[in-house]
Amino acid sequence: MGRRKVRDDEPEETDEGRSPAAGACVLIVLAGVLVAIAFAIDEAVGILFVVVTSTIALWRSARRMSDSSATPPPPLSEDVYAAHSDEIDRVQEGPGEGLLILYPKRIDGDH
Repeated sequence: MGRRKVRDDEPEETDEGRSPAAGACVLIVLAGVLVAIAFAIDEAVGILFVVVTSTIALWRSARRMSDSSATPPPPLSEDVYAAHSDEIDRVQEGPGEGLLILYPKRIDGDH
């Protein structure tokens, strides 16, 4: 077996034709086959397999919490928003992808 020679005029393979739904369908079919095999061995084994895998899946999904549903952190001080200027004091990278937190410069006043 030799290596296939790649020509310059051949289009590069991409993931454009693949769908996440197709991958999900493959996983569902594989899970169905596993359940069918477990029930073919014995009915009790099939029931135990379904209960254990469902419990693991539920536990894993309950453990995960997305950043978007998290409560925001409390303010660092009793700042009044009217006491801030339009100038940016510092920029901090947030927890989400591409999220930036801008901190405006505080205006020192008599309050």
